[in-house]
Amino acid sequence: MQTPAVGQIERRTQNRVVKLFNNVLKYTYLGNWEDRPNNSNIEEGIVRKYLSQKGYNEILISKALDKLRIAANNYNESLYTNNKNVYGLLRYGVKVKADVGENYETVALIDWKHPLKNQFAIAEEVTVQGNHDKRPDIVLYVNGIALGVLELKRSTVSIGDGIRQGIVNQQKEFIQSFFSTIQFVFAGNDTEGLRYGAIGTPEKYFLKWKEEGSEENLLDKYLLKICDKERFLEIIYNFTLFDGGMKKLCRTHQYFGVKAAQEHVRRRDGGIIWHTQGSGKSLVMVWLAKWILENNPNARVVIITDRDELDKQIERVFTDAGEGMVRTTSGKDLMEQLGNTLPRLLCSLVHKFGRRDVENFDAFIEELKSGPTNTVGEIFVFVDECHRTQSGKLHKVMKAIMKNAIFIGFTGTPLLKQDKQTSLEVFGKYIHTYKFNEAVEDEVVRDLIYEARDIDQQISSQQRIDEWFEAKTKGLNDFQKSELKKKWGTMQRVLSSRSRLEKIVSDIVFDFNVKPRLSSGMGNAILVAGSIYEACRYFDLFQNTELKGKCAVITSYNPSTRDITTEDTGANTETEKEYIYKTYVALLNGKTTEKYEDAAKAKFIKEPANMKLLVVVDKLLTGFDAPPCTYLYIDKSMQDHGLFQAICRVNRLDSDDKEFGYIVDYKDLFRKVEDAVAVYTSELDYDNFRKEDVDVLLKDRLKTGRERLGAALEEIALLCEPVAPPKDSLAYIRYFCGNPENEEDLKANEVKRTALYKQTVALIRAYANIAGEMEEAGYSAKEIEDIKKQVDFYLNLREEIRRASGETLDLKAYEADMRHLIDNFIQAEESKRIDPFGDQTLLDIIAKSGIAKAVNNLPQGIKSSTEAIAETIENNVRRKIIKEHLIDPAYFEEMSKLLKEIIKERKANAVSYEEYLKKIAALANKVSNPAQEYLPESIKKSNARRALYNNLDGDEELAVIMDEAVKYVKKADWRGNEAKEREIKKALYDILKDKNEVERIFPIIKQQNEY
Repeated sequence: MQTPAVGQIERRTQNRVVKLFNNVLKYTYLGNWEDRPNNSNIEEGIVRKYLSQKGYNEILISKALDKLRIAANNYNESLYTNNKNVYGLLRYGVKVKADVGENYETVALIDWKHPLKNQFAIAEEVTVQGNHDKRPDIVLYVNGIALGVLELKRSTVSIGDGIRQGIVNQQKEFIQSFFSTIQFVFAGNDTEGLRYGAIGTPEKYFLKWKEEGSEENLLDKYLLKICDKERFLEIIYNFTLFDGGMKKLCRTHQYFGVKAAQEHVRRRDGGIIWHTQGSGKSLVMVWLAKWILENNPNARVVIITDRDELDKQIERVFTDAGEGMVRTTSGKDLMEQLGNTLPRLLCSLVHKFGRRDVENFDAFIEELKSGPTNTVGEIFVFVDECHRTQSGKLHKVMKAIMKNAIFIGFTGTPLLKQDKQTSLEVFGKYIHTYKFNEAVEDEVVRDLIYEARDIDQQISSQQRIDEWFEAKTKGLNDFQKSELKKKWGTMQRVLSSRSRLEKIVSDIVFDFNVKPRLSSGMGNAILVAGSIYEACRYFDLFQNTELKGKCAVITSYNPSTRDITTEDTGANTETEKEYIYKTYVALLNGKTTEKYEDAAKAKFIKEPANMKLLVVVDKLLTGFDAPPCTYLYIDKSMQDHGLFQAICRVNRLDSDDKEFGYIVDYKDLFRKVEDAVAVYTSELDYDNFRKEDVDVLLKDRLKTGRERLGAALEEIALLCEPVAPPKDSLAYIRYFCGNPENEEDLKANEVKRTALYKQTVALIRAYANIAGEMEEAGYSAKEIEDIKKQVDFYLNLREEIRRASGETLDLKAYEADMRHLIDNFIQAEESKRIDPFGDQTLLDIIAKSGIAKAVNNLPQGIKSSTEAIAETIENNVRRKIIKEHLIDPAYFEEMSKLLKEIIKERKANAVSYEEYLKKIAALANKVSNPAQEYLPESIKKSNARRALYNNLDGDEELAVIMDEAVKYVKKADWRGNEAKEREIKKALYDILKDKNEVERIFPIIKQQNEY
């Protein structure tokens, strides 16, 4: 059996790549410099020749070269500093003067405005002398200055070897100084394609480019994309950052996101950039802001955030990136700054000191209104996390003050139904999107594994509960008893029983001893509690475990004595507020909350073995300040943005041993997790909105809002109409209560009171819905004032009636008794895992199988039918099997048989619905991930080899030989080219010696993306 020679592949690859640069990309070939002496990253002869052609005199050229050499070879500085200084000279030019008395002139080493007027060249086998000589395979020169190095490996050698070679070469012991001018560090081979990074980029952060192209060979395809003369210089000029000691280049989605935004800016259009959590949104802001400020001398950029941590982070990113920024101290300060010509770059908090409640937000709006409105320049407003509901009101005010400002929203989560209207009115349509599944595929973030755990709870004695309740509530009327039951008989209260919390604590401690990443000390976890009180109880319980001293609680609570001044009930018991206060006072031990939290967070990130667990409620789950971790334990009802941002705590890249992020759910949130991920990976249903549509939307919403408010006011007025004059407090009490001391009267008027309470709630909702936009809805100033007075009147009336009828209850006095009841009479069992998904990732279950989308799109009536859902799931899996069948007929034939068996079993009712779901989940996994564990190592990692192996009766040796033969003989664009296809068939025949077999296997080979 004839086998193709594979020993010379690396040399062959290099020859082909050199030709690609020379013939297609039109780089000049400088030669093989293996034996050429004094090779340098600044080839003076070439630089001089280029600069003299540009018209600079010899004196200026010599002085510019001196400055460049000094910056590149400063042995007292780090590679990062030298590279940063050289980058400054390349980007902005070298300022020199020919003589002492003359003016400075700028010598431009690169003509950035006219990329094709530069001299692009490559040299191969460039021997560089250092402490130990090294020889990069290919060096890319622009005007004689080395800007890129490329290490090539044969197709059977990992691309990681090439990356590590590039990293080693940057060390002092080797040729570090050569890299002071280098902007791109490339590594590539024919099977894995191309990776790129900058100086100092760790191996795991080397990037892949991803873009449509006709070239089949992955290495050639992406060299053609990135090393295209114009794009090569564009990425260096517009998409490179020195960010706090780390040099960064853009990822594909960041590049295309900024490019799309540039088009919008040129047209003076706003819009939204949705890039999934963890994919580098802040860098997109920096690159876009830099571009706007550089290309529009009148432009000014304002970045609006809604959290202090975010504000500080953005300031740091811009400052580290060399952009001066001013953080404003208030709404008034922001407006004053905008009234001056400088600064050109500002950031501001929506509300300056802390909590995101309505009062603070309204105060910020009032400050903006009261400031001067004469803004200077063309203003671009970036709003971070723009899906937040307050952005509508903010936008309205800022539009009035900054009449021609362009608004660009940034979000890590898509716009869900409830914020769709507001966001469209505010910003317009999406500029660019980069969804969760795309980020996982590109290895920008990790996929997620979901585990649902259930803790059964039982009442130990119903009789004792009833007796305890009756004894403690003597003297309360039925309404008051019912209020107490309403507050304490909730699922949330039952789930907060001490017994249940203890089981979860023991679960987490168990995981820290047995789960690979947690037990190694490399990984850590966040526990999301349902309330601050529960978070404190959890923290207390962990103090009796091995996590004592390695666990912290971080919530929005800040202890203050005023929290407990009205809490003591005199019964020698502790209310929830008192418990929280005491826990925090002991915890802080004299420190401020901020210092305690900063220290805990720093340890959590830098020393996971010494800070294993953070107990949180809302903090640290969203935004820049949120630290990554491996496990997220959820014991809180969450949904939509909050849930998705929280689960993205665990999807960040970490050390190499982190393959997935894990979500452990104690609150049965799978349907919500599934919905969130399905929405976050699906196509957009309203991406084609025009501006006119947005205006119509706004008008419709305001019209509906006005109608609702009018109806609510009318109904409550009708309800109160029969009240006798003079319609004072006594008259209202008489009408709604009768004689409040008479039980019969109160009972007789209960229906009226209930109607009053309901109507008041309806009025409050209708008013709140439109309160921020009354003028736009067409109300006059007097009408706005009158309506506000009416709403206040009915609110006060409701309180008076509730108090007069005794239908209010101060529940504090009963807290300790009710807590005792729940803690002592409700017992929890050990937790058990209840989901059927095993080690499948969320994307396997949801996005790839299409199950979630299909089930969610079913009409409500069908959704409740397990039969209909079963058929929907089967159809999706069947479609996937049919679609993939050509790629690997033998494998998908087997999957098709399996599906038929499962359907047959289900229809014969031989399997329960739960059992059926388990089987279908396993099958969906097999369909989406054909590389199964039983495959030999040489087959497992290549889809093409796997297809050959499956269709050659499991002959491993034959599959490998044929795979190598195809790769060896195939030429570019071979599909559909008869002569080139014949060459592949000839190579197959030489191995198989059977014409029919060649004709059977060839169509399968044609379907493989690897060829």
